[in-house]
Amino acid sequence: MAGGKERELRGRIRSINATKKITRAMELIAASQIARARARITGSAPYVDGIEAVLAQTAIDAGGGSRLVGRPDSPANVLVLALAGDRGQAGAYNSSVFRQAERIMQAHIDEGRTVRLVTIGRKSIGYFRFRGYTPHASFTGMSDRPTFEDARRAAVELTGPFLGGEVDLVELVSTRYVSAGTQTVETRQVLPLEAPTPAEPEAAVVTGDHPTEGGFYDYEPEPEDLLRLLVPRYTEAVIFRALLEASASEHTARQRAMAAATENAEELITSYSREMNRARQDSITTEIMEIVSGAEALRSAGLRSIDVDELLRATEEHTV
Repeated sequence: MAGGKERELRGRIRSINATKKITRAMELIAASQIARARARITGSAPYVDGIEAVLAQTAIDAGGGSRLVGRPDSPANVLVLALAGDRGQAGAYNSSVFRQAERIMQAHIDEGRTVRLVTIGRKSIGYFRFRGYTPHASFTGMSDRPTFEDARRAAVELTGPFLGGEVDLVELVSTRYVSAGTQTVETRQVLPLEAPTPAEPEAAVVTGDHPTEGGFYDYEPEPEDLLRLLVPRYTEAVIFRALLEASASEHTARQRAMAAATENAEELITSYSREMNRARQDSITTEIMEIVSGAEALRSAGLRSIDVDELLRATEEHTV
C-alpha cells in the first residue's frame, strides 16, 4: 500500500515539475515583453498628445453647439468598446475589463438606452456571448503586439456610426498602464470629444485671431469641418494608445500570474516530497517489521535451518 502511494506521489511531482517549467518560461517571456511594450507607449506619446492638443484648440475655436464636442445630456444610442486580451493566464486582467464593461452597459440599458458592443480580444467574444450580449463587431489578434493598422480597423467601427448619427456616445473600457506595479481599468469617453479647458489668459500668446499657449491656428476649412476630418484620426490615436497600454498591462499581469504559479508549484513539490519521504519511510519500516517478526517466529519455533542472529544483524545494518 505504502509503495503504491509513493509511486503516485512521484508521478504527481513529475507532473508539477513539468508545469513549473512551463510557467517559469511564460513568466520570463512576459517579462521580456514588458520593456518593449513600455517603449512603444513612450514612442507614441508625442503623436497622440499632439493630435489631442490640436483637437482641443479646434474645439474651442469651433464654439458651442457642435455634437462633436462635449457629453450629450441624454444619449439614445451608446457604443461601448471593450478592450481585453486574446489569451488568458493573466490573473484578473481580462475579467476586470469584462466586469467594468458589463456594468457600464447595464447602467445604460437601465436608463432605456440602446447599447452597441464592439470587442477587441478573443476572450471577450465568449464572455459576452455567454451572457447574452451579441457584439456588433469583434477583433482578435491585436493584444500581443498591436499596430496602428489594428487601431485603424477598430476605429472605423466607432467613427462611422458616430459621424453617421447612429450613435450618440462612444465609450472605451480598457486597462491603463500607470507603472509596473499599477494598472487600472478605466472608462473613457472617446466620442464626442471631451469639452476642452481653454488656456489661461496670462499663459496665452496672442497672435492673429486665436490666442493659444504656443501661437495661433489659422483654419482651412472652418473649425467645424476640420473637426469632422480630424475625428477619425483622433479616434485611431486614442485606440492605438489604449492598445499599447493594454498590451503592457496584459504582459505585466501575466508575468505576475506566472510568477505566482511557479511559486505555488515549488510549494506543492516541497509538500509532496515530504509526504513521499514519509510514505517511503513507512514502507521501509513495514518491511523491517515483517523481517523481524519472521525471524522471531523462526527463533521461537527452534528452527535452525537459517542463522536467525545473522538475519537480525543484517536487518539492523539495513535500518542504519
